[in-house]
Amino acid sequence: MKITAQRFWQLLVLVAVLLNATGLLSEILEPDGALYATISKRMVLTGDWVNLYGNGSDWLDKPHMPFWLAAIGMKCFGITAFGYKLPAFLCFLAGLWYTWKLAALLYDEQTAWLTAVIYSTALHTLLANFDVRAEPYLTAFIIAATYYLYRHVREQRGLHLLLAAFFSALAIMTKGIFVLLSIGGGFVIWWMLSAQWKEFIRLRWWIFLLLTLLLITPELYCLYVQFDMHPEKLVFERTGVSGIHFFFWDSQFGRFFNSGPIKGQGDPSFFLHTTLWAFLPWSVFLYLAVVKLCRTKEPANRHRWIIWGAAALSFLLFSLSSFQLPHYIVILFPHFAMITAAYLLQVKKQSTIKALGIIQYILMGILVVLFTVLVLYPSLVHRPVLLLLPVAAVACLFFRKRGVMNLAGRGLVFAALLFVFMNLFFYPALLHYQAGMEAGKWMKEKQPGARPVMLQSVLYSFEFYAPGLVEYARSEDDLERLAGKYHTLVVLVSAKLWPQLRDSMPEVRPLQQLNQFHISQLTGAFLNPEKRPDVLEKFILVRIQKN
Repeated sequence: MKITAQRFWQLLVLVAVLLNATGLLSEILEPDGALYATISKRMVLTGDWVNLYGNGSDWLDKPHMPFWLAAIGMKCFGITAFGYKLPAFLCFLAGLWYTWKLAALLYDEQTAWLTAVIYSTALHTLLANFDVRAEPYLTAFIIAATYYLYRHVREQRGLHLLLAAFFSALAIMTKGIFVLLSIGGGFVIWWMLSAQWKEFIRLRWWIFLLLTLLLITPELYCLYVQFDMHPEKLVFERTGVSGIHFFFWDSQFGRFFNSGPIKGQGDPSFFLHTTLWAFLPWSVFLYLAVVKLCRTKEPANRHRWIIWGAAALSFLLFSLSSFQLPHYIVILFPHFAMITAAYLLQVKKQSTIKALGIIQYILMGILVVLFTVLVLYPSLVHRPVLLLLPVAAVACLFFRKRGVMNLAGRGLVFAALLFVFMNLFFYPALLHYQAGMEAGKWMKEKQPGARPVMLQSVLYSFEFYAPGLVEYARSEDDLERLAGKYHTLVVLVSAKLWPQLRDSMPEVRPLQQLNQFHISQLTGAFLNPEKRPDVLEKFILVRIQKN
């Protein structure tokens, strides 16, 4: 039975959405995802939606919006990984919808469908829905704001300007003021290239900025109450820290110029090679699309610079910044997907189409080898998982012919093979090496009435999965004080500190020993079953009872 082209694209997008939904079935990954989850958990348990606390103290790093949304999810669905991740997944769906809508406006429906497939099957899109941080929220807000700004340019409706300001404000309250470059930078380039100089002085754009500023007042209020009203608080190892100054300057320009309290070491080529793996299986096609775009002397439809220009300016900003992390690039994936889709649909030469297919099969071959190695070598998952390979091979047979639709189908098979394996088999096996998560789950089942404590250690997953609020003990004196206050403690302590704790507090009783490894940064030694015990850090869960 033949299906229409539109139904074909809809089926591909549906499968891609289901692939991303598998991230909802997994637990929360250390460190950043678990930290975000603990901050949101504290909001739910205390009812304090103004102050952010992390690492046992006032926390000034990211704005409030992702924590508010995650906390709403946990209020509705409980303090669980699902409750934490669901709001981000819903924002991903909204972002996918706005990406489709914008691509349909700028190009056509076929380009929009291919864009949706590319965006939803890119490697780091799927990773962002598994290891949830701010990116699913931020990407959705940026592309929604861009969509409504463009709708306002086309139709001159005030509602669209208001919605653009609303989503821009949400983006700023998720990441900071620099997101305006990703939203409006492309429009500025479009106006400059088409000599629309009057746009810079039109009242509507100043109204847009004013509305955006007014809509971020909840964030400014919270920062003022937590930090500016309390200059005595110790933040970044000093007092007198202004939350509002940090929000507008240090968190943005400070990171860019490496002059703020949070520093890094930038590499101008970092995002070039990061995009190469993060945007798989489409990254090679993206680079080909960019080369073709750069060779076009007078590109038609200059309004598409709202995408090209925003991507170029943001990519340049990220590359020149002194603080760089791979997931920063995810917010540009809708832009990359449009650029890539438009290029693939313009390819007409059979030799080029054949070459693109060969590139896909090479990538698929590399994935098969990697898949087989990860099943057989680390001994983390059962070997019957290899049956996914013939299933993927049969699926590829349906897309063996040349053409863009089959190219998209093979890309989906690549993503399906990778993420069914990673989300449903590989990472669930790895997560058992998160000592904090295992300890928190054990305590919730076996010792739910005791007060959870971390002694001279920070494992965010324990803080999230343990019942109630987790206390931080910097010393044994802190532990004595907490034992006197709560009477019964369950303490997570490094095995290195256990002998000293046992000798100084005879009432301590060991409960459980756990293995810890930073599984978001796998090493060859860890993947080697024979060397793995040597690289594991040991933690012990102990009980302290004071009458």
